[in-house]
Amino acid sequence: MSGNRELLSTALAKAASEDRAALIAYLPGGFPTVDGGIAAVKAAVAGGADVVEVGLPHSDPVLDGPVIQTADDIALRGGVRIADIMRTVREAHEATGAPILVMTYWNPIDRYGVERFTAELAEAGGAGCILPDLPVQESALWREHAEKHALATVFVVAPSSRDARLAEITGAGSGFVYAASLMGVTGTRESVGEQAQELVRRTRATSELPVCVGIGVSTREHARQVAGFADGVIVGSAFVKRMLDAPDEAAGLEAVRALAAELAEGVRKR
Repeated sequence: MSGNRELLSTALAKAASEDRAALIAYLPGGFPTVDGGIAAVKAAVAGGADVVEVGLPHSDPVLDGPVIQTADDIALRGGVRIADIMRTVREAHEATGAPILVMTYWNPIDRYGVERFTAELAEAGGAGCILPDLPVQESALWREHAEKHALATVFVVAPSSRDARLAEITGAGSGFVYAASLMGVTGTRESVGEQAQELVRRTRATSELPVCVGIGVSTREHARQVAGFADGVIVGSAFVKRMLDAPDEAAGLEAVRALAAELAEGVRKR
């Protein structure tokens, strides 16, 4: 069965045709429970998210800040497994029709088996993977199987990436390019700096792939600002914090939906 890479491209193209940026929400799988995580993805799409990234919780995340680490700890203590992530992708996609990606570090895929992981993700209706710690020069095996199953391979670029390195990364990727707005881990910040706009400009010079910006985006104003120069706006920690701060799961889901609606308004007012 083929994955939904084309659905991802269609969603990003639809946003561009409406003269706006796409809203991409990140939510950890298995948080606060597997069922709760599926419901959170549905809530984000109901609020206005165009694309959702489902995080595969990891015990030693290198990109994630304290908010997402806390959620990952809860999911891991709850016993979340890769099978639960595949179920999340399947049920969320079937319920919403939205493209669903998995964001994961390389080690779990390596242990699970690349062929098995890509085949199961495609069968679940997944659109692809974001792989923040997989070096492009070591990605041939992954890309071979991702291509076989019509899955997008999204790599992360950073302000420190030199132009030649940017070209190497974007040349190997598909779906879109994840531009980290600044150096450091994920989390909400007061502003999203000029580094992000310059990185988008430099990245676009190397590729025709959409460039989507994440890390530090948490408010409608941030979304509006980033939508002024990027093809997509990626928000994660702000969604997770809303759920962590909620008194119960129902309130957390409503908070996710409400934040998605605020951010969706922001990306439409660039």
